[in-house]
Amino acid sequence: MEILLAIVVGCLVATGLYMMMRRSMLKLAIGLSLLSHGANLLIFTAGGLTRGQPPLIPQGETLPPAPYADPLPQALILTAIVISFGLLAFTIALIYRACHVTGTDDLDQLTTTET
Repeated sequence: MEILLAIVVGCLVATGLYMMMRRSMLKLAIGLSLLSHGANLLIFTAGGLTRGQPPLIPQGETLPPAPYADPLPQALILTAIVISFGLLAFTIALIYRACHVTGTDDLDQLTTTET
């Protein structure tokens, strides 16, 4: 399963980088989102894939029963998803405003636009 997820991570990162090299601002935002999803999946895969129990410590014990899922990568990914959603929403709002003011989505044409 880890090999399949490694291939998916590679595809997401490659597609994200390809989209970020396009001239359209919207494709740049989509590429940034794909790159962040690839990084999240990489952290999740590196954290280990187990079908264990939740990491809850029973009363009277000091450690949870093995095997248990590591909660740290899951917490990091959840935080990263929330932050990337906010960043993507703000980026799309900026792209919409820039396209409305300048009339173009092309990044090369924005260097010559004076508004």
